[in-house]
Amino acid sequence: MKLSIKLILVLFVLVTLGENLQAQGLKMPQPSTPQTISQDFGLGKINLSYARPNIKGRKIFGDLVPFDKVWRTGANSATVIKFSEAVKVEGQDLPAGEYALFTIPGKTEWTIIFNKGTKEWGSYTYSEANDVLRVKVKPAILKDKVETFSIQFANVYDTSAQLQLAWENTLVSVKLTTSVDERVMADIAEAMKGDKKPYFQAAQYYYSNGKDLKTALAWMNEAEKQMTDAPWAKYWKAKVQLKMGDKAGAAKTAKEGVEIAAKIKNEEYIRLNTQLIEETKK
Repeated sequence: MKLSIKLILVLFVLVTLGENLQAQGLKMPQPSTPQTISQDFGLGKINLSYARPNIKGRKIFGDLVPFDKVWRTGANSATVIKFSEAVKVEGQDLPAGEYALFTIPGKTEWTIIFNKGTKEWGSYTYSEANDVLRVKVKPAILKDKVETFSIQFANVYDTSAQLQLAWENTLVSVKLTTSVDERVMADIAEAMKGDKKPYFQAAQYYYSNGKDLKTALAWMNEAEKQMTDAPWAKYWKAKVQLKMGDKAGAAKTAKEGVEIAAKIKNEEYIRLNTQLIEETKK
C-alpha cells in the first residue's frame, strides 16, 4: 500500500511538472502519444480516448503488463470509451454512457471491464465496485509484432462491430452489437406521414434488410419521378426488380441508368448499371 501511494505521488509530481513546463511555453513529445477515435455505430456513435505506449524492446504481456492483474489498457490516464446509444458487448447489455476501459490480461483469457472510474490515473485506485460490465474473451496470436499499442474498430457493419486491442503479438477482439431495426422502421413509418416522403432511402432500407420488396419497388417508382436525372435511382430500382426475379425489367431500368450516367458523365454509375445488366443475363 505504501509503495502504491509513493508511486501515485511521483506520478502526480511528474504530471504537475509537465503542466508547469507547458505553461512556460515548453512543448515536448509525449512518450505515449494520446489518440482519440470516433466511430459511427448503429444510430449512435462511439468515442474512445487512450494513450499509446511502445514496446521499446521490452517484454509486454506477462512482464511489463502482468497477467491476471487489472491494467489501464494503455498508458497514463485510464482509457475512456463513450457510447451514445446502448449496445451489447459479447451479448451482454451495456447502457449508453462513458466508461473507463480496464482489462485483465491472461495467457488464455482476457477480462474486459467497463467501469465508472473515468477519472482514474492508471489503475492504481481501480475499484471493482464501480464495474458496470465484465466480459471474457480469448486472445489471438499475431504473426507480426505490433510496436505501438493500438485500439481500433474493425469489421464495422450496420449492427455489429469489433473493438480490437493489439500490442506485441497479441490481438483481443470484443464483439459489439446494436439493434436498430425497430427504430428505423418506426422512423420510416412516421416520415411517410409527412409532406417530404423519403422514398429513396426507405426503399434502400427495405431492399437491404429483407423487407417487403413490393413496397420497396413502389417507393422506388416514386423516387424515380423525383430524381429523373439520377442514374443511382435507376440502379437501385433495377436491384429491387432483380431481387424480385424480374430480370427483363431490371435490365431495362439499368440500361436507362447507363444512358443517364453517360449523359452526365458519371463513370461510376455507368459501371454499376452495366454490371447489373450483366447480372440479369445469368
